Amino acid sequence: MPSYDRETALVVVDVQNDFADPQGSLYVPGGDVIVDEVNAEVARAQAAGAHVVYTQDWHPSATPHFVTEGGIWPVHCVEDTWGAAFHPRLVVDGPSVRKGHDGGDGYSGFSVRDPLSGDVRATILDELLRDRGADTIVVAGLATDYCVVETACDGRMLGYRVEVVHGAIAAVDLTPGDGDRAITRMRDAGVELV
Repeated sequence: MPSYDRETALVVVDVQNDFADPQGSLYVPGGDVIVDEVNAEVARAQAAGAHVVYTQDWHPSATPHFVTEGGIWPVHCVEDTWGAAFHPRLVVDGPSVRKGHDGGDGYSGFSVRDPLSGDVRATILDELLRDRGADTIVVAGLATDYCVVETACDGRMLGYRVEVVHGAIAAVDLTPGDGDRAITRMRDAGVELV
């Protein structure tokens, strides 16, 4: 179980309808099941005075990220739609960092990559966390093998101590074993699985 204090931030990654609801366009198996675990982490973080920050995929209706425009993903989390909204059972009590609104690939909560040029730019997540004095982040949410692993590894690269709540993540497993490989990658980067 993670230990929270005032220098810790819980980063809740992409617990949105398109990922966490079985009717979502890119449903992550078990995505609906982890919502209660994520809420338990939110409660623990808040009780300890830790900060809670959320990330959201937030795409335009047309982007090279989608299969309809040459990408690999079905249309998902289009801004201001049901699919982009947080899962209705998720406790949302903190700021949200929206990523991908400019058509970029927003896998990490910390950065967005232009799918055509490959250029990477920062989101406001690092600034939000630094302004709040966080030196440790705890990551929970969706999906293990994409946005969770990228957020956790970027957090380590930026100098944060990073913990990932193993019971509050779920993998897409586009290729069988992707979730397990993501966990290995996180461990190799110095992320602690708790």
